[in-house]
Amino acid sequence: MRELLGVYECKMDVKGRVSVPASLKKQLLSLGSHGFILKRSVFSKCLELHTQDEWTSVTNSLKKLNRFIKKNNEFIRMFHAGVKQVEMDSSGRILISKDLINFANLKSNIVFSATPFGLEIWNLSDYERAVNLEDNDFAQLTEEVMGEKNSDGIS
Repeated sequence: MRELLGVYECKMDVKGRVSVPASLKKQLLSLGSHGFILKRSVFSKCLELHTQDEWTSVTNSLKKLNRFIKKNNEFIRMFHAGVKQVEMDSSGRILISKDLINFANLKSNIVFSATPFGLEIWNLSDYERAVNLEDNDFAQLTEEVMGEKNSDGIS
């Protein structure tokens, strides 16, 4: 799957509709001819938008779990909580359901942030807090995550 690129500030109307910026809309249309899956993020109070192909890959991994083990079954239930299929309408908007708006504390100012795995949708102020770590914190995090494992010479 081709990866999405960019961070986009947008407005959400009172009905939960968000007009997707033109550059992002073009990227999404090339990836999501069958619509998208919108879900709660596991580690952050934001939402994740996945293509159908990415979602199929994720759910295929989940199907390998033994659902007769209580912990696995609980994980599968929680992972799928709030999952919605969404499509862009003819005006290039997506509709975010009220339960997902409440989960991610979305207000009128939101951010679409591309990742290698899909698109995150954040409340603007929450996103700014999440990415504006102190320089030393990000440098340390980078070293811990990428320092020892990077054998490709990427910097």
